[in-house]
Amino acid sequence: MTSLTRLASSVALCCALTAPAYAAVSEQEAAQLGSTLTPIGAEKSGNAAGTIPEWQGGLPQNASNIQNGFRDNPFANEKPLFIIDAKNYTQYQDKLSPGQVALFKRYPDTYKMPVYTTHRSAGVPDEVAQAIRKNAVTTTLVEGGNGIDGFKTAIPFPIPQNGLEVIWNHIARYRGKTSLRQTSQAVPQANGAYVQVDADERFALADQVTDYDPKSENNLLYFYNSRINAPARLAGNVLLVHETLNQVKEPRLAWLYNSGQRRVRRAPQVSYDGPGTASDGMRTADGLEHFNGSPDRYEWKLVGKREMYIPYNSYLIASPKFKIKDLIKPGHLNPELTRYELHRVWEVVATLKPGERHIYAKRHMFIDEDTWAISLADHYDNRDALWRVGESHLQYFYDAQVSYATPEVLYDLIAGRYIASGMINESSKPYDFTFKASKKDFLPATLRTMGIR
Repeated sequence: MTSLTRLASSVALCCALTAPAYAAVSEQEAAQLGSTLTPIGAEKSGNAAGTIPEWQGGLPQNASNIQNGFRDNPFANEKPLFIIDAKNYTQYQDKLSPGQVALFKRYPDTYKMPVYTTHRSAGVPDEVAQAIRKNAVTTTLVEGGNGIDGFKTAIPFPIPQNGLEVIWNHIARYRGKTSLRQTSQAVPQANGAYVQVDADERFALADQVTDYDPKSENNLLYFYNSRINAPARLAGNVLLVHETLNQVKEPRLAWLYNSGQRRVRRAPQVSYDGPGTASDGMRTADGLEHFNGSPDRYEWKLVGKREMYIPYNSYLIASPKFKIKDLIKPGHLNPELTRYELHRVWEVVATLKPGERHIYAKRHMFIDEDTWAISLADHYDNRDALWRVGESHLQYFYDAQVSYATPEVLYDLIAGRYIASGMINESSKPYDFTFKASKKDFLPATLRTMGIR
């Protein structure tokens, strides 16, 4: 063997050992799904201490009553096991995120975390579980990990091998086939004063839309639109998104209709660190759900799994018994209405690639193993200082077997402000998962009609 050949062989071996695994798992590995792992890839067993129970299928679809679109709290009779606050948080710090610790320090007199008994309530429909099982052996990362191939429905990598696969599971997690919802958003000042923004939102997986063509539109993941109803100065503004699977090959398609100008415009700024809709500069476009869109600007490191106290089974804070003003308090949400449980999470750190631009140089994320939703997210600025702290107060809609944040919150530690979105307390139709989606619902030409006030 020549020295040049030996050098080439060494380089090839080194690359094989250090490069991310872009291949699907074997049939033998996938056989763990439904046995030692849940159908979506979580550990089926509980923990050794008994504080995290075994997963037994999630809540039944008839777990409680549904009244006017609101799901009753199946755990309404439970009381907190204990409350974490600024005086005792150091006792629990190994199960807290840096962001949660920072909130105790920022608001020592008011920020608290009531911790309840853990319930592994989430599940998915059987047909979704079957699609996930197929994804395990067919889905691969392409375009350097910035897109996926061989994927269907939800959760491309139930047995992830690296950080990119974990974040793709969040991006493509199960949100239901379609949904129609009315939600509210608020960006309170430091003193708690806010203007409420109300919106109608529609969502549909691409293959659930009438006239969807899987041959010509095979790079589409889902369709989404949002129409603002209040306040008056924003009413009639509409956002439309066609979310692509590979946003490097084909960037996200987005349009905005401005009711004042009565014009539909392409909106390339609805990506990365462009401004979030009606967020008063408190959230980036890719900050909704704590991360969305293309992962191409970051290196994604999988740290591992750990047990943490995260918001969970958040039925109380989403109850119609309370008004938005009952939730929104100076500095943070009303801690009397929050609920935290001990769960296992995937820990991933996203670091901005050299030469790339974003207001967040690092994002530290904690992803719930039973839903693949980001539960906690710490955002760092370009000085590596902790800047913003995100929480998803997940509610499991047991009848539809879908989890959503009600609400999702992003706290700004420097400004002393936050944005809370996805609040449904005052909605007349909080979530409808029977929405029949037509392609005409998601065409740019439809935005003018939607925007009529």
